[in-house]
Amino acid sequence: MCHNESHLQRPVRPRHFIFTPVIETEVHQRLRAYLREQGHSQWPHHLTMARLVARALRVGRSALIQIDSLAAYKGTHRLSYLIPALLWPGPAVLALPKAVCDAVLQQAIPNLQQSLPVIKPVQVGNRWPGDDFRGLLVTDLDDWLSDRLCAFTTTAADPAHQSRFPANIPTLIDGAETLEPLIRSQLSISISSQDWDALMLAYPSQHTVIRDLRVRLTHTIFQHPANPYSCHLIDELEADLLCELYQTLQSGAEDGRLPLRWQRFFQRFFQPERLAWSFLNRELGSVELFCAPSDIRALLEPVWSQQPVVLMGTALDMDKQAKRYRDRLGLGDLTCLRFSPDRHHDLVQLYLPDRLPMPNTSHFKAAVLQEIRSLLSARQSALMADGPTVIVVGDTPLRTQFASILAAEYGSRVQVESFVGPGGLLVTGWDYWLANRAAFAPPGLFIITTLPIPSLENPLVSGRVATYKRRRQDWFKAYLLPETLTVLQRAIAPVRLYSGTGGGVVALLDNRVNHRSYGRQILSALSPAARSSYLDPTWFSSVG
Repeated sequence: MCHNESHLQRPVRPRHFIFTPVIETEVHQRLRAYLREQGHSQWPHHLTMARLVARALRVGRSALIQIDSLAAYKGTHRLSYLIPALLWPGPAVLALPKAVCDAVLQQAIPNLQQSLPVIKPVQVGNRWPGDDFRGLLVTDLDDWLSDRLCAFTTTAADPAHQSRFPANIPTLIDGAETLEPLIRSQLSISISSQDWDALMLAYPSQHTVIRDLRVRLTHTIFQHPANPYSCHLIDELEADLLCELYQTLQSGAEDGRLPLRWQRFFQRFFQPERLAWSFLNRELGSVELFCAPSDIRALLEPVWSQQPVVLMGTALDMDKQAKRYRDRLGLGDLTCLRFSPDRHHDLVQLYLPDRLPMPNTSHFKAAVLQEIRSLLSARQSALMADGPTVIVVGDTPLRTQFASILAAEYGSRVQVESFVGPGGLLVTGWDYWLANRAAFAPPGLFIITTLPIPSLENPLVSGRVATYKRRRQDWFKAYLLPETLTVLQRAIAPVRLYSGTGGGVVALLDNRVNHRSYGRQILSALSPAARSSYLDPTWFSSVG
C-alpha cells in the first residue's frame, strides 16, 4: 500500500513526452520520404508548413497559416497538416468544412494510414469519443463552432451547457477563410412564422395583442422600397414595435414564459452593439426577423483561449501578420506564416484596359459590353473551347441584362448561374461562382465587370459600416477592401489551373483599379500576373 502511495505522488509525465522534442524532425523525415515515394511536387512549402504544425502541437502555441489560393483550391497543402496530426502521439481535433472533410476522410487519411509507420486511431463525429481517446477526431467545422459558441447563443435560463469537445486539446482548422461568415451566421437569431405561432401558444391571453403587433410590424416592413437583397435594417419605428411587444409580454398578468428563441432574440436585440434586420418575401407576404452582434471580436476571444489552434486558410489578409483578420476574429498573439503563390507556374494573363468609364456612369454598360464582345471574339477565333468562359457581374439587374444580350448573340451556350460545359459561357454573380467553382472546368477566360466591393446598398453591409463609423475607424480599409481582396483571390484560383504555357486570362474591366489609391493592393492580390492594357490575341492561341 505504501509503495502504491509513493508511486501516485511521483510526477507522471504524459506517455508521449519522450517523443515530443523530436516531433518536428520525425514529421520532416516522414513527409519528405512520402513525397519522394508518391512523386508529389505540386507545392514547394510542404516541409515548412508541416514543421510549423508539428511545433504548434508540441508546444501548444496557436498559429495562423495563410495558404496561397491555388494550393488551397486544389487541396495540395493538406498533407502538411495531416502527417503531423497522424504522427503526433497525443489527442487532436481536426475541424473541416464539409466539402474538405469528405475529401480528407475518403482519400487523404486512408492513403496516409497505409503509408505511414504509425497506427493512430481516427474517428469521425460531433463530440469527443471519451476521456481515454488519444487519437484524431475529424469533425465538421460547423459542429465545432456551434459547440464553442454555445455559451453566446443560449440564455441563462438554459440548462448548463456541457461542451462536446474538451478544452486544451490541440485543434487544427482548415478553411479559415470561411470562419467569419460561419460565426456570424451561427450568432444570428431568427424569428419566423413558426416562432410567432409559438409565442401566441405561450401567451394565450395575449393572442390578439401579439397578432395585431405582428400585423403592424409586417405592414411597416413592407413599406420599405424593394432592393436586390430583399432585406432591410430594423428602423426606429420597427424597433419601437418590438419593444412594445416585449413590454406587453413582461407586464401581462399571465404567468407566461418566453419561448427560448424569443428569449435569445430579445437578449441580443437589447444589446448596444447589435445588427437587426428583416428579410421579406414579397411574393409570399412573409417576414423573417434577424438579430446578430455587430462586433464578434469580444465573443471569440474566450473561444480561442480554450485550446491551442492552428488556423489554415487562403486570402485571409495581405499582411503577413494578418493584423486585420486577427483583429476581426479576436485572435491574440500567435505564430503567423504566409505562403506566396509560385510566380512561374501560377501566372495568369491580366487584361486591364484603361480609359473605360467608371462603373457609376451611364456609359459603363455599353463600354463593358463592347469589351466583352471583343474578348469573346478573340477567344472564339483562337478555337479555345476546352474550358468555359466566366463573366462575373455583381449587380443583379445588370447581370440579367448582359445575359439576355449575350444569349441573343451566342444562343444556348450562355447560361446564368447554371452548369456549362467546354466552350460554354457562364454569367454569374460572385456568391454563386465561389460556391460552385469546383464543379466547372478551369476557365480559360475570366471576365470581371466590377470589383467585388461590398455594396453599401446592402443593408447588412451598411449596418456593419455604421459600426466602424461609430468607432471612428477606417471602414473601407478595415472591412470593404479586405473583403474585396479575399473574394478576388479565391475567385481567380481556378484560372491558374487552366492548362497552357501562359495560363488563363483574367480581364478586369473596372477602371477604378487604375485611378484609385487602393488599385495597387488589388493588383498585388491578383499576382502573379502578366499585366497588359491592350488585348493581345496571342494570349488565347498560346494557351489554347
